[in-house]
Amino acid sequence: MAGTGELPKPSYNAKQYSGGRPSYPPQLFKFIASHTPSHLLAWDVGTGTGQAIPSLAELYKNVIGTDVSATQLECAPKLPNVNYYDTPRVLSINDVEQKIAPESSIDLITIAQAMHWFDLPKLYEVVRWALKKPHGIIAAWCYTTPEVNEEVDAIFWPFYKGISGPGWEETTKAVDDKYRSIHFPFEPVDGLGHTGPFEFKAEKVMSLEDYFAYIRSWSAYNAAKEKGVEMLTDELLVEFKRAWINDGKNDKVVKFPIYLRMGRVGDSK
Repeated sequence: MAGTGELPKPSYNAKQYSGGRPSYPPQLFKFIASHTPSHLLAWDVGTGTGQAIPSLAELYKNVIGTDVSATQLECAPKLPNVNYYDTPRVLSINDVEQKIAPESSIDLITIAQAMHWFDLPKLYEVVRWALKKPHGIIAAWCYTTPEVNEEVDAIFWPFYKGISGPGWEETTKAVDDKYRSIHFPFEPVDGLGHTGPFEFKAEKVMSLEDYFAYIRSWSAYNAAKEKGVEMLTDELLVEFKRAWINDGKNDKVVKFPIYLRMGRVGDSK
């Protein structure tokens, strides 16, 4: 199970999903961009509501964001050097060539909080075809559960592991594993020596309602809701509120650990 590794169903409220999620730190993108010699074109696969897009658009001349959900893409930021396309769930090389870019033309392919949902052999076939050789880079990352403080986290963990546990898709276990075990057949980027995971931290100032919005954006929460089950019971809401306002402050800096896998095509198969 993984409380932050899921994608919303197309019918899910995309604005609520985006609002309940952390943004990614500038250090993450600077680290990635520092290893791509050219900065002409980046492709964000499974972009969702485009949380990675603004940072990519600052560092790359042109950016493409793709997703299976047109509803999600409608909520993505509109920027002059960014284009969005809705795509099939399983992308073929022909799809990429028709909609996205020619062979060996992309400097960077990013996959933010989504790689564990893809058919990886088929995805990697497209990645190898699309990336520039030998310096084009694939960078995929996930973030795990939030860290607030000792009091709030002590309530969150039993809730996450126990109450919400049965609702998670099997694929999201890769997020709890910090992408360490996910199949990633790429060469280390020059100067790094390995493909990660490299660790970063995202921070988001959240009120208690923001924190609940984050939980309510989980696929496990919404799957339970569809069955008439409310995970955030009145009793649990009271417990969270008591712990949250223990220090007298409603706004808190919440940390989300990020784990990045990054590599280049090289001679890997």
